[in-house]
Amino acid sequence: MRGSKLVIKIIAALSALLGILLLIYIFFPIISYELLASSKFATYLTPVPIGEFVIGGPVDYTKASNWFADSDTKFESSGIKYYTISIPKLNIEDMTVSVGGEDLGDSLIQYPGTALPGKVGNAVIFGHSILPQFYNPKDYMSIFSTLPTLDDGDEININFDGISYNFVVENMFEVKPTDIEILNQNSDGAYVTLVTCTPPGHPLRPRRLVVRAKLVPVSIN
Repeated sequence: MRGSKLVIKIIAALSALLGILLLIYIFFPIISYELLASSKFATYLTPVPIGEFVIGGPVDYTKASNWFADSDTKFESSGIKYYTISIPKLNIEDMTVSVGGEDLGDSLIQYPGTALPGKVGNAVIFGHSILPQFYNPKDYMSIFSTLPTLDDGDEININFDGISYNFVVENMFEVKPTDIEILNQNSDGAYVTLVTCTPPGHPLRPRRLVVRAKLVPVSIN
């Protein structure tokens, strides 16, 4: 009898320990991100109360049109143009971007109405993120999970219509889902803006990380 009770106690203790380790595994990356954001993005950070944008039920963030609460832009799935993007630091290589698409599980999405790569203006590209420990640069559901690790000066390469465009990261900041000003177009040069939900893996997706890069001289294939 004593032996049985001891076994039960050991199993219970191991189960409790496993549960604690699982919670740490899930929540540590989110807490680490918050610490990173408080320092790395402090100049630009716009805090958002948890749950502010999920009233009424869960939001499907695999649809790009749900990412900005105050935008009424229509996403069209027909006649989509495609190009590819590479981010060497993140091991992202020749991944597809669809212009005006909707499903972030199938590709990265360029926001409708924003400038095409290499043109004067601002090409805004959305990508999904999950917990960074599940990051896979070939999986569109996790492709931007490590986007916060980029720094000023890192490269973003886009191949559009046979031309390779090289961009260099200039700044990174966070906004609320209602701050659609990041979609505004620039007249002083050609930019690309990468956007993902943050913290990566957070179930409520309370903020948007914005990585903005400017075009440097291009080379023709």
